[in-house]
Parts: sequence; C-alpha cells; structure tokens
Amino acid sequence: MKNVKLNFFLILFSFNFSSIYSQYTDVINSNKPGFSESPYSVGSGIYQFESNIFYRNTSIEPTFSIPQSFGIDLLFRTSFFLERLELNTQLTYQRDKIAFKNIFQSHYFTSGLSRVTIGAKYLLFQQKLTDKTKEVRSWKRRNAFDKKRLIPSVAIYLGMNNDFVNDVHKVGSITPKVGLLLQNDLSNDFNVITNFYYDKIGSDFAEFSYIITGTVNLSGRLSTFFENQGIFQKNRTSSNIATGLAYLFNRDLQINTSVRALFEGNATGFYTGLGVSYRINRHKDSYVELDENGKELKDTPINSYNKKQNGFFNRIFSIFKKKENVKRERPKRSRKKNNNK
Repeated sequence: MKNVKLNFFLILFSFNFSSIYSQYTDVINSNKPGFSESPYSVGSGIYQFESNIFYRNTSIEPTFSIPQSFGIDLLFRTSFFLERLELNTQLTYQRDKIAFKNIFQSHYFTSGLSRVTIGAKYLLFQQKLTDKTKEVRSWKRRNAFDKKRLIPSVAIYLGMNNDFVNDVHKVGSITPKVGLLLQNDLSNDFNVITNFYYDKIGSDFAEFSYIITGTVNLSGRLSTFFENQGIFQKNRTSSNIATGLAYLFNRDLQINTSVRALFEGNATGFYTGLGVSYRINRHKDSYVELDENGKELKDTPINSYNKKQNGFFNRIFSIFKKKENVKRERPKRSRKKNNNK
C-alpha cells in the first residue's frame, strides 16, 4: 500500500529513485498548478500537454497598469534525444484591461499572446536515496532520516523569449532566460522545489526571480502545494503566495486548481486558475543484455535495436503510431556452465 501511495504522489513532481538513467514514471508528473518547475524531465517517448485557464485581478496603480487579465497558459513538454534532456514550449494568450489613473480614470481592452518561450532543461545530478527496506538489523537505522535528502537534485534551464507578442508585453527583442532548478525529497510524502531565474536578459525589463514550492501528499490521488514567488525588476518588486490542489484522474490525466494573493508594486490582488495536464505515452523500456558476471554487454544486437528505437525521427513519428497491447519478451540467452561446481 505504501508503494502505491508513493507512485501516486508523482502527481506534481517526478520521483524515480530506481534508476539514474531514466526520468520516465508510471504516472504523469506535471508542474501544474504551481509556477515552479521540477528538475526532472518527462522521459523519452512522452508528449505532455499542461494547460491552465486563469483570471487575475489587482488594484489600479497610478498612471498606468494592467489590473485585469483573463487567459490560458499552455505548456508542451517532451524528450527526444536524452532521458535527462527535456524540450518545452510555453504559450500564454490573454485578454488584458489597460487602465490609466491620473486626475481621471480610463481603460481599454486588448487581446493577444503575452508569452512565447522555447526552452530546454538538463538534469545534471539526480539524488539517489538509500533503500532502507533492506535494513533489517536495526529499527533505528531503518527509520532514521536520510541525510542525502538534504542534497537536492539539480538541473539547468535555458530558454528564449520570442517577442512576437501583444504590444503591451513587448520588450523590444528576443531575450534569453536561464534558470537553476532544485528539488529536495524530504520524505515520501513531502518535497520542496526551488527555482532561480534570470529572465528577459539584456532588455529594460530584465528580472531576477525565485520560486519555492512545497508539495504534500494527502491521499493516493490528491496532493496540495504551498508556494512563494518573488520577482525583482529594476524599478519594481513583486511577490505572491499560493496554494492549490491536484487530483490524479488516471495515470495520464491530472486536474488541478490554485489561488494566489498578489503583491505587485503598490497594487494588491488575486489570481485563480483551473488546469488540466495530459500526456501521450509512447515510452518504451530499453532491454539490457548482461554477461555472466552481471555487467552490461556492448555492441550486441539488443543494443543496436535500442539505438534504432531511440532514434530522433523514430521518436517523432512514434507519436502517431497506435500503441500495441502485446506482451514483449526478452531474448532468450544461455549461460555458460561453471565447471568448478
């Protein structure tokens, strides 16, 4: 029961302690409903779509502000080349209320893209925890806190912001975005993700931000999160605090909701969102052929097959293939007899 509970806890973030080579998980691992991003990739053969319909409302600052926004945020994630490398694209389309407040107050509405970001992240280090189920001699050691949990898994992020957006959101040119993504799994039911970003680099709107998210497993299918984000720009500092719920409908579908308190310069307000995350699962496990000492054999027919299946174009076109429900068998191999026995 404990193992089942742990598997379902992958609703928001990816846990895969069994292998340092694979990021794939049996159930969907979505970054929603929080703003933070896990350092783990979705894994090869996964085509994941994360959406969030949102409404934002703040008080009107003097002179010029965007006090209201209603829109949809879309994120596509996949992995073609390496298990540790994820490619993603994020689009946000919204309708904004543009307000002016001096002696008189006036406003108008405008619609269009507010964000187009193409990025990639690569897992540099994945923390592998000690399997304490094998500790049978000492109850104290078996239940003691694993200090490895204090050392996070680490990934780096690199993205480019396209400036083909609505006029009110333009920064003047295409700008880069870099980030550091950390995750500490403090227990089987609680983890903390920390992100640091330097965004819109080289423009007048360059900003540094951090996000800290704690996720708690409430039951087999339900999780909650608590989050704090801070954004530091040249002439303004803003922050928000958030909470929300995520429900795992099935292995490939998650439904989530969130609410935020906003503190943007002199303005205050709220943000609420409702989202759905869905993945197309075309992942295939690779076969590994071992010698009689348990070491991996290289340059074998099985390795050649794995390389062919993991090829770039094969992964692209595999999304259109119907998943076959057939039982795959490992090639039969014979071991040499030990003549000393």
